[in-house]
Amino acid sequence: MNALVPLPVVLPLTACGLSMFIGPRLRVLHRLIGIGVLAAVLAVDLVLLVGADRDGPLVVHLGDFAPPLGVTLVADRLAALMLTVSGAVTLIVLIYALGQDMVDREERAPIAVFHPAYLVLVSGVSLTFLAGDLVTLYVGFEIMLMASFVLLTLGGTEPRLRAGSTYVVVSLVSSLVFLAGIAVAYAACGTANFAQLAVRLSDVPLGVRTLIEALLLTVFGVKAAVFPVAAWLPDSYPTAPAPVTAVFAGLLTKVGVYSILRAETLLFPGNRLSTLLMAIAFASLLIGILGAVAQTDLKRLLSFTLVSHIGFMLYGLALGSRGGIGGAIVYTAHHITVQTTLFLAAGLLERRYGSTDLTRLGGAARTAPLLAALWFVPAMNLAGIPPLSGFLGKLGLMQAGAADGGVDTYVLLAACAVASLLTLYVMVKVWNLAFWRATPSQLPLEGTVLEDTDDTDDTDDTADADGTADAGQVRSVGAVAVAPASACVRTTVRVPYVMIGATVAAVLLGLSYTVLATPLAGLADRSAAELLARTPYVEAVLGP
Repeated sequence: MNALVPLPVVLPLTACGLSMFIGPRLRVLHRLIGIGVLAAVLAVDLVLLVGADRDGPLVVHLGDFAPPLGVTLVADRLAALMLTVSGAVTLIVLIYALGQDMVDREERAPIAVFHPAYLVLVSGVSLTFLAGDLVTLYVGFEIMLMASFVLLTLGGTEPRLRAGSTYVVVSLVSSLVFLAGIAVAYAACGTANFAQLAVRLSDVPLGVRTLIEALLLTVFGVKAAVFPVAAWLPDSYPTAPAPVTAVFAGLLTKVGVYSILRAETLLFPGNRLSTLLMAIAFASLLIGILGAVAQTDLKRLLSFTLVSHIGFMLYGLALGSRGGIGGAIVYTAHHITVQTTLFLAAGLLERRYGSTDLTRLGGAARTAPLLAALWFVPAMNLAGIPPLSGFLGKLGLMQAGAADGGVDTYVLLAACAVASLLTLYVMVKVWNLAFWRATPSQLPLEGTVLEDTDDTDDTDDTADADGTADAGQVRSVGAVAVAPASACVRTTVRVPYVMIGATVAAVLLGLSYTVLATPLAGLADRSAAELLARTPYVEAVLGP
């Protein structure tokens, strides 16, 4: 069983090498490799989850070098659960991306870019979940950064390059802070291994220990997009292609949440910074959702709700109790899936109607009822409508807060309630504007280019004779607008069935958390107990 631990990291990298070797030709083979490898990774993740839940943490010392010399990978209950959820989500998003035909648009490029970059991203995410030391975690972050910049800037359009540059600058600054944290930790303890740090940090002077904790929390807070270091997210994610935005918003921020959970429970037990974490959770909950209320673009609106709902997870961690951490784990798994699904549904709307601007949308419930259903279900799940998993996750967090009984926890309970109500308001606002009101008189013609990778500035933004405005360079043939070969995204009256099928799968995955609420809550509770005990992790890595 332990021998399977490195596979979620190794398999995508191997497939990336094959994809690079194949080059831009044989696009069908690219697709088969990507889907086959990610399906295999998901199968391995499930096996690791069962093994970690049954036998305890699974550990591999690469090269058979014991800590602190070697690289250690650890799959405990929390890591295995995050691997499984991320494996399912990344497979669904890849299928969605194939439906959007992203690879076909790269046929003029020297290499097929999307598949290798996406596989490297999956490998980096898996490495961060399995990392058993700070250096390996840093490497995982850098792998994700490298792949993320490529994916954010696909097509080379000006908005994507600008957003990608912002993302890279913020990530590089946080990487420098991370290196400083690793250096201080190694200087103080003589190791970067998590298990050894858990043992040795208790002997480090309080001031030095607090400095290490502050440096690591700053880095992980940037990755998780918590207030006040979340300003980069709403400007970076919405410009990317729909599947890239979906996997970034749903998954990459949870890597930061996972890292905070790991550090605070294993390295810095005792919940000394609970008041600070509660203040950050409070600000994230309210400022994020108020930002969402003010938005008229659907992608930016979802980005602000993402910032807000990170606050729910921080609230559970700040409580520091078994119930609070268990609730945070349940809500993290729920939010990865639901947030991804909402961005996929937003991509379907954009492809069908040519925009995510709510002021330009309308009537989708009548003209595209299936798309309306695919939006409505995860939207209600995010808002926490019973009996969906969003309600169950929030209920568990609120029960843990009520059991704590402190004044600050009740203040956070009120903030959670307000954020939930405002989330419902935002989702209803989207429904009313995009789906329920009358269809606008002007909609883009089929084939209207939403983004164009052509370097020439010959875009025609004038209206057609019938009053329909084009969104890019389009030449009309009869009643259909024909997009140029360099188009990144174009409208279609019929959304590709593969994209719809992938979104349906994401919706069903989110609903499965409701059906499997009891075993999921039980697994999260056992994970929380294991995290708080610390001994199972330490003994699995270092021996009894």
